[in-house]
Amino acid sequence: MNKRRNHPNKQNTKHFTKNNNKSTSKNQAPAKQYTVKEPSELLPFLLQHITNLSRNSIKSLLTRGQVLVNDRVVTTHNHALHPGQTVSLQNKKVSETPPMIGIKILHEDDDVIVIQKEAGLLSIASPQEKELTVYRQLTAHVRLDNSNNRIFVVHRLDRDTSGVMMFAKSERVQQALQNSWKDSVKERLYIALVEGTVKKQEGTISSWLKESSTLKMYSSHYPNDGQHAVTHYKVLQSDRNFSMLEVHLETGRKNQIRVHMEDIGHPIVGDKKYSAKSKPIGRLGLHARVLSFIHPSTGELLRFESEIPKTFFHPFKKDEE
Repeated sequence: MNKRRNHPNKQNTKHFTKNNNKSTSKNQAPAKQYTVKEPSELLPFLLQHITNLSRNSIKSLLTRGQVLVNDRVVTTHNHALHPGQTVSLQNKKVSETPPMIGIKILHEDDDVIVIQKEAGLLSIASPQEKELTVYRQLTAHVRLDNSNNRIFVVHRLDRDTSGVMMFAKSERVQQALQNSWKDSVKERLYIALVEGTVKKQEGTISSWLKESSTLKMYSSHYPNDGQHAVTHYKVLQSDRNFSMLEVHLETGRKNQIRVHMEDIGHPIVGDKKYSAKSKPIGRLGLHARVLSFIHPSTGELLRFESEIPKTFFHPFKKDEE
């Protein structure tokens, strides 16, 4: 069975924060064990069986890693329980899960992890680089369950691009997603903050992308000269200095949006590599807002959305003032 681990909060995400509350013996339940008799989620199961503690106290037991399912620590409230499993409590608080930096987990199951990445964080480092990456942090995360667990790159976001991205939890799933990417991925939508007033409210940019000796991508308008790239855009907001675009990718090439925005004379703000002159929000103005795909095992259509960063609206507010 495919076990899903959603990570709920205000935006259906989980924040990995350290719990500094000191527990007291009064709030700790004695070590007990319960047998699951029918399908349920972990928090409702605990609330049903532990009647001498408040809801907040039970949630604290989960946060502190004092709840075990089949002798494995589980901290997620909506962890799926199945008949025959055992749920037990331990008095001793386990070591805290280290906080994740620049990452929010939107969804996790046996096959995939979907996250929201902050700008400035590398997806994966080269062999020569040792800095913190999404890949390294998620690898540590999955190895909390089993030291042999791994994650596999399906696609990437540039260091300075924020938003939704996905990793596979096995090589089989990675290959399945990459081999069927065009059919499996139903929607990839970005928000781009670009320089100048984009006068055409909607448009499509098509070119063949190539990479120079300096590793910069550029467009060739000769048919079949490079990788074909198609980008659709729609203007959401604009003034005399900037425009905010909703960008839909028909293909997913390296730096595709950045190159195509330069091609139409409206480079993404903060993108000096592709001709930008301004940096009004202190970062690259590109955000992966929506990722929708067919789950490789269940066949279910999943859709994940991330809010537009508030800083993307700041340049327009300044103009209004």
